[in-house]
Amino acid sequence: MRIGEAASAAGLTAKTIRFYEGRGLLPTAERAANGYRDYALDTVSRLDFIRRSRMAGLTLAQIRDILTIRDAGGTPCAHVRDVLARQLTDLDCQIAELIALRATVARYHAGAEAADPESCDPERICSYL
Repeated sequence: MRIGEAASAAGLTAKTIRFYEGRGLLPTAERAANGYRDYALDTVSRLDFIRRSRMAGLTLAQIRDILTIRDAGGTPCAHVRDVLARQLTDLDCQIAELIALRATVARYHAGAEAADPESCDPERICSYL
């Protein structure tokens, strides 16, 4: 199938498919006599896997590692489980950092709401921060 057909079937753009191919996530497509890329039928399921992996926040390197295991004939299930466990840990850390950041911003905002702009210290850039 041509790149436009693969893109349409996978809900991606041709540019994204070329990007993934260049990053080694897709095997290099065969070329038709006219030079157009000719993708195998299983390309759409591979692109769907890549899209789902990106939705889970996996990096292209992590996805490439999973695909490499699969392409070598292995089952990447244990590897994927470990990657997802690390992803959950990372997300928990990011959420904790965001909660702390929100508390800081809320404290600054409360101070700004209660302050009188006329009483700002001219020596400071802004007394709200």
